[in-house]
Parts: sequence; structure tokens; C-alpha cells
Amino acid sequence: MTDNPEEPLIANVQSTEGDQHDGSHDVEHAHESRGGKQHISPPGLFIWLLTFSAGISGLLFGYDTGVISATLVSIGTSLSHRPLTSLDKSVITSCTSLFALLALPFASALADDRGRKRVVLFADTLFIIGALCQAASRTVEVMVIGRSVVGIAIGAASFVTPLYIAELAPATHRGRLVTMNIVFITLGQVVAYVVGWIFGTYGSPETTGWRWMVGLGAVPAVCQVVILLWMPESPRWLVKDGRSEEARAVIARIAAGDDAQDPSTRREVDAVLKSIEIEVREEAAAMRLGGAGAGYANGNAVNAWMEAMRELIRVRRNRRALAIACLLQGLQQLCGFNSLMYFSATIFTMVGFSEPTLTSLVVAVTNFAFTLVALVLIDRVGRRRILLWSLPFMIAGLVLAGYGFSFIELPDSEISSPSTTGGQGGAVIILASIMIYVAGYAIGLGNVPWMQSELFSLNVRSVGSGVATATNWSANFVIGLTFLPLMEALSPSWTFVLYAVICAVGYGLIWTVYPETAGLSLEDAATLLEADDWGVR
Repeated sequence: MTDNPEEPLIANVQSTEGDQHDGSHDVEHAHESRGGKQHISPPGLFIWLLTFSAGISGLLFGYDTGVISATLVSIGTSLSHRPLTSLDKSVITSCTSLFALLALPFASALADDRGRKRVVLFADTLFIIGALCQAASRTVEVMVIGRSVVGIAIGAASFVTPLYIAELAPATHRGRLVTMNIVFITLGQVVAYVVGWIFGTYGSPETTGWRWMVGLGAVPAVCQVVILLWMPESPRWLVKDGRSEEARAVIARIAAGDDAQDPSTRREVDAVLKSIEIEVREEAAAMRLGGAGAGYANGNAVNAWMEAMRELIRVRRNRRALAIACLLQGLQQLCGFNSLMYFSATIFTMVGFSEPTLTSLVVAVTNFAFTLVALVLIDRVGRRRILLWSLPFMIAGLVLAGYGFSFIELPDSEISSPSTTGGQGGAVIILASIMIYVAGYAIGLGNVPWMQSELFSLNVRSVGSGVATATNWSANFVIGLTFLPLMEALSPSWTFVLYAVICAVGYGLIWTVYPETAGLSLEDAATLLEADDWGVR
């Protein structure tokens, strides 16, 4: 066994003739058993630059998620010449999630037909259009249109960016590098709250301040469009598209920077490339035996997407991968976290804080700080264990928040109006409990679901990731649309208790069906789900 971090990419891959390819590369099993010593080199400069470049999509995602919180409390009467109602706020917020959901089938088909990189470019273009449309809006309807365009961009970016990074990353560092995308998302939220506080405090809140908040979302998108000129395509997609030599060049740079002529590096690159080619051939053969493949042969993206969907449902391990990925993505939203991101300033206004956007910044910084903790732990502790450790803290935080709201007496009119009584005690309990909840979320559920591409085999990876991400945005839409009405119908206390119950159910399901995939290659991780116990034991 050698010490190269790329070995997990090529371990235990079977050739089409049934002979094992390079049986010495058993790094994953050594990692899994923790029985042997393995030197793991850090990711090279090239892979960090790729991750940073792709991560700008996460920054945009986070900024547009976080900026709406400050915007909603700053608009005043500047849209349609009237104050926003709870329904207005819910629609402005949830339309982004709805259109992110609607965009996913097209983004998934485009990613398979034209490549991951082009989807990122498509998303950047829409981020720019949507940000400018919001900044120029004069009515609620135009604001909804701008938020919907941004939603399409977020849907495409949230699906393709973690997929792109996972297909580029060495297996031993894949969790950390995909988590970097989540770091960028949380950083974008922090930036959004800082910008919101600055323009809300020092700008003209009801005329130009909030317009600058939403319009600045175009700036990172413009930067990423320029950077895209130097970003390579995913080597796995290149092989699937019949461009193996281009894939070889990308793999060589990932493995050794510009030192691609070193003999050991060339052997390593050949082995990685061969493992990907074997997987592509085996899956193409399996699809032909299953009656699929005509869409790919004809170059028809829609037919290819439909055939991949049939393969996703027909094969047992693909069905199981889809069930787990959808479980994690649905739980990530149904736990209620994004209701805090969308409505945190509204919540803190409700409980009596005089600087609600600044208070929301405390929550965003907590999210960012504990995402950095996850960055360190995710490959060392493992995906499954980190979820099982962090979910109890989320449940405790939600229950404590429900208790804190019992001290707050809200007016009978709009739920988003400031409280009439309750004192500082209840508000402090709510803030502390939300920080506990957010810390638990950031360490586990905030990033592990985006490791979803680990679960799928290559021929259904794009489609499977797309369906799972669609589950995320479906649940996000439900949360954004129902949070304020639930607060009015059930009371804030019982709304947070409901989210705690959902987290408890999710904990039981994760314990039962989610296997550990840390350290395994994408090819090996997909085979775990063949076992009767779903690979859990």
C-alpha cells in the first residue's frame, strides 16, 4: 500500500471481465477498520483553488438566503406603497424555494448533457438578472419575480456545486472539500447580515438601503463568470462524454499540480482514469441490459434524463441511495433551520430586540463558526456519527426555544409585530437556545446531506442528486410558506416543539438506514447499499 491520497479513488474497482484492478489499493477498508496507519497528504493548491472557485456559488446561495431577513424588516412601504403583510413576506420568501425546485430537473439534465461547469455559468447569469430585478422593483409582484429568478439560480447552483466538487476531490478529503461549499454558504449569510445592518443603520432603509442589499448579490456572480474561464470540467463527466485525454489532464493536476511527468504520478493518474472508464463501461452495459441507453446514444438530453430516472428506480442500491439522500435533504429543511435564516430579524423584532438584524448576525456567525468545526471533523469523525452526535443538541435547542417563547406575550394582530410583554428573560432564553440549535445544525445536518453524490453510482449520480436536492427545495418551500402561519395558528412555542419532534424522527431513521461513507471512493461508497443492512453495520 502506498501513501498517496488518491488511492481511495481507485480502490476495489472491478473490471468488466471480473478481474480486480490493482488489488493493493485497499485504503478505504484500512480507513474503515481504523486498524492500519495511513499517511494522508493535504489537498494540493490546485484542488483548493477549484473548491474556492466553485464555492462562490455557495456564497451567492448564502447571501441570497440571508439578505431577505434584513430586507423584510427594511422595506417598509416602498413596495406597492403599503406595509408588507405576513402573506407578502411568506410569498416573497417561499417563491425562491419553489423556483429552485422547478429548476432542478432542467439543471440535472443540463449537467449530464453539457457538463457541470456550464450549469454554474447558467446559474451565475440568473443570479445577476435576479439581483438587479429585485433592486429595481417597485411593487410586490416585481420583487417576487426577481426572487423567483434568483430561486432558479440557487436551485441549479445548490445541486451542481457539491456534485462538481465531489467529482474532483480525492476521496480522503472529499468530505472536507464539499463542506467548504457549506462554509461559503454560511459566510454568505454572515456577509448578508453585515450588509443588512450597515444599510439598515446608516442608509435610507425604506428607499435605497434595502435595494443595495439585494443588488450587491450580482457582484460575486460577475466574479465567478470571469473565474469560470480557468475552471476545468469534472473528469468523471469528461470520461462519460468520451473525452478521456482531457480527463487525464485534470486528474494529473489534481494529483500533482504541474508535475504530471513524474513516473509515479503518471501511473497513479492512469489508474484513476482506468477506474473511472471501467465504471462508465460497466454502467453503460448495465443500462443496455436494462433497456436503457438509447437516449445517450441519440444525444437527447431529455430521453437520457428519463432513462436515468428509470435506472434510479429499477436498481435496488439506487433506490436505497435515493431514499437516504431524500431523507437527509428533507430533514435539513423540515427541522426549521431556514425559517430562522429567512425570518430571524422578524423573530427578534417579535421578542423585543431593538437591533434585530444585528442580533441575527450573532446567529449567522454561530452558524459560520460551527461549520468551520465541521470542516475539521467531517472526514475524521465520519458522516453518520457526526449526525448522531449533533441532532440531540438541535432537539434540545428547539425545546428550549419553545420554553422561552412561553414567557413572551404577542399581540393579536400580526405575529411579526413586537411583543407587548415578556421581559428580557424570555428573549435571552430564545437567543441562547437558537444558538445551541444552530451550532448543532452547522456541525451535522447543515453539511452532511450535501455529501449525497457519494451514495449514487455514476450513471445516476446527476439525476439522483437532482431529485434529492428537489426534496430539499420542496421542504424549503413548505417551511418558508408555513412558518409565520404556523406561529399564528399553533403559537411560537408549539411551532418549535413540532420542529423538535421532526428532528427526533429523523434521528431514528438515520440510525437505521444511513451507512458511513467517509474515506471511501465514490465508486466504492455506491456499493455499500447492496447489503441487506444498507451498509450500516
